[in-house]
Amino acid sequence: MTHGDVTIRLAGIYKYFSGVPALRDVSLEFYTGEVHAILGENGAGKSTLMNIISGTLARSEGEISFEGRPIQQMTPEMAASLGIATCFQHPAIIEDLSVLENLRMALPASLFSGSQPQAAAQSILASVGLDLPLRMRAEGLTVAQKHLLEIAKALALKPKALILDEPTASLDQEATDMLFDRIREVVKAGTSVIYITHRLAELRQIAHRVTVLRDGRIRGAARVDDISDTDLVRLIVGRTLESAFPPKSHGSGKDTAFSVSGMSGKGLHDISFDVPHGQIIGVAGVAGNGQSELMRVLAGLEAGGGTISLRGKATTQADLLRQAAFMPSDRHVEGVASGLTVRENATFSALEKFAVAGIVSSKEELSRVRSIFGELAVKTPSMEAPILSLSGGNQQKVVMSRALLSDPGIIIADEPTQGVDVGARFEIYRILRSVSEAGTPVVVNSSDAVELEGLCDKVVVMSRGRIVETLTGDEVTEERIVAAAVRAETHGGDSVSNARASRHGAFSHLLQTDNAPAVPLALVTILLGLYVYSQNENFLSAYNVYNIFLLATALGFIALGQTIALLMGGIDLSVGPLAGFLVVVASFFINDDKSTFVMIAGFALMFAGALITGAVNGILIRYANFTPIAATLAMYIAIQGFSFLLRDNPDGYISSTATDWINWQWGPFPVAFLVLVAIAIGAEQVLRRTKAGWRLRAVGSDEDSARRMGSRVDLFFIGGYIACSLLTALGAIMLMTQIGVGDPRQGVNYTLSSITAVVLGGTSLTGGRGTFIGTVLGAVLLTEVLNAATFLGLTQTYQYLFQGILIVIAALIYSTVQRRATR
Repeated sequence: MTHGDVTIRLAGIYKYFSGVPALRDVSLEFYTGEVHAILGENGAGKSTLMNIISGTLARSEGEISFEGRPIQQMTPEMAASLGIATCFQHPAIIEDLSVLENLRMALPASLFSGSQPQAAAQSILASVGLDLPLRMRAEGLTVAQKHLLEIAKALALKPKALILDEPTASLDQEATDMLFDRIREVVKAGTSVIYITHRLAELRQIAHRVTVLRDGRIRGAARVDDISDTDLVRLIVGRTLESAFPPKSHGSGKDTAFSVSGMSGKGLHDISFDVPHGQIIGVAGVAGNGQSELMRVLAGLEAGGGTISLRGKATTQADLLRQAAFMPSDRHVEGVASGLTVRENATFSALEKFAVAGIVSSKEELSRVRSIFGELAVKTPSMEAPILSLSGGNQQKVVMSRALLSDPGIIIADEPTQGVDVGARFEIYRILRSVSEAGTPVVVNSSDAVELEGLCDKVVVMSRGRIVETLTGDEVTEERIVAAAVRAETHGGDSVSNARASRHGAFSHLLQTDNAPAVPLALVTILLGLYVYSQNENFLSAYNVYNIFLLATALGFIALGQTIALLMGGIDLSVGPLAGFLVVVASFFINDDKSTFVMIAGFALMFAGALITGAVNGILIRYANFTPIAATLAMYIAIQGFSFLLRDNPDGYISSTATDWINWQWGPFPVAFLVLVAIAIGAEQVLRRTKAGWRLRAVGSDEDSARRMGSRVDLFFIGGYIACSLLTALGAIMLMTQIGVGDPRQGVNYTLSSITAVVLGGTSLTGGRGTFIGTVLGAVLLTEVLNAATFLGLTQTYQYLFQGILIVIAALIYSTVQRRATR
């Protein structure tokens, strides 16, 4: 095959992180109509290179050109406009958005033009064999489905250049074959494909050209047909293919270290096998046939019937949970604690082993960690580095370090080398064999038959939750393993591409939406009103209803602003003092003796003050590296101080004319409350139906993925905090009419009340999920509670108690509804 024109040319690319080079003098050309594979260990610079091409990272030195055109500064937006699509190893899927919202956020609106965007979305999914409910949250997808969704987004762009980073790491054979068919189609159409993989077999199937990176440098490049696997491995790690697996056990295998008899459980039927002393047993089969369920039962994470014996002694689920070291297949979900350091991840399950009289010895902890890291060749900048700063292979080694430090009775390794490079695999194989020979039983589940052949002394092949064949000794070959799996009459589980679930009916979907809390909130509000009315008929009088809604309007506007901050994964503690400060500002201008022009200037100053406050909050968080709590708490103190500088006592009475206009009434409703409801409904429409709303939720759900999908995260944060403060200004206008005077002590309580209303309305404190409608209902309920307490003649102590009880009741109703929807 002769290659076509150059699509992307890299010349002398360097990338430094804190002065340390991650890429050094990388020069490459990627041609149209060709698959160019990039190989290298984790940490070799592959992902850095791909991030530079896709615009996620800026290069330190060098030149990039696309179709002969020099690119001064590549950004995700620039890459998308040029026709560069990227499928990352960790999919840029926003779990708090629906499948349809993920597609519409990531893809141009033109792909969904017309009256049937759902039909367009289904067509995009069908291109990769997915059949999913479009309204389901992406968090409900399996890892494989997320990868296919990521690939579907990329293919929908009909890109000129397609970057695929380990796209088959979690796919079964059927999905992998389908993906390769799609790749061949786009290559035939002229697309340049950059393919990152650790699997040499895949390289032979799909790639035309290969380049090997090591330590940030290009170590070799060739046409795939012109280079052997042995040479490729030597370029990658400096070792030969034959040295990949340590020698197998030479023991007699008569003594049984671990045995399972008649095990049954979720998706499992009559499982029996044994692990002889010094041997490693492998679990094989087509994906979805009970292998993962078996591993979780063996680790004590799920219940299972039958008998399990460890070193001749029957064990319970509790025993297994205590003695088994589990290495999960998805290290990002179950393997590592993303908020902890490398050291903390390695030791958190074995701290008691470093403790004397209950106090952990840091010296002993560090000594043990350094020792095990040395054995596993863990590469980390420091023990206190964030775990996510490590490459995938080194993260997996840390997971293994934790398992070994806990001195386990058995090791259960579920896909231990998934997404791990060749060099890291050598170390994992070696340590598993070493542990096994030392007397600790090892059970390994792997979808790679070559890995099972080279590593395991015995392999059990599963189909439909049963063992269909057991291979030992010389029988453990790739051919025998694959043949046993594919010759089974049936296999369990659904294909990764078929996940339509009947539970996603209209009612169940409603219960899982962000607006679900509106139902229990409305119910509690109505029942409370009826109860208090039964005790005092004046409670539902037109005057009192108007009064409740009027008081709820000030809180409602401030809470709407707080909702934006929480949706972004932040919080704004300054809203209460800001509302009080703006009322103090207004008290100098909006008075009966002032002209209309001066009053208008007063309103303008209120909004200007709010805008500046929001901008400063956002800038402190995004550019000064303040946490949201620290930045807004500092603003809280500063604004409160300014309020007392302006007025140390209540003064400056608000114009009665302005108050009458603002509190204008329509029936039992304040017009301002109707405006609040209209703004909430409008904001809800923006949140659910526009790209700006999806990106707002995406920033709070997964900032890194949002950035990779083209969202300008910093600007979103600053804009979000400005919007929060401007809505607080509207609340301050309502507060101004209620207290009627500039009082620096007023407004502070609205910080806690606004957070309560927002959370009660169903917005998550962790970001990504929320509802403006629920927030308004939360504000109404809180105001109604305080009003009802007065009508019932309760003291202030009981008012707060009553308020807390109702909040708990509403939360319990909501959580119950959510659990039922999930089931």
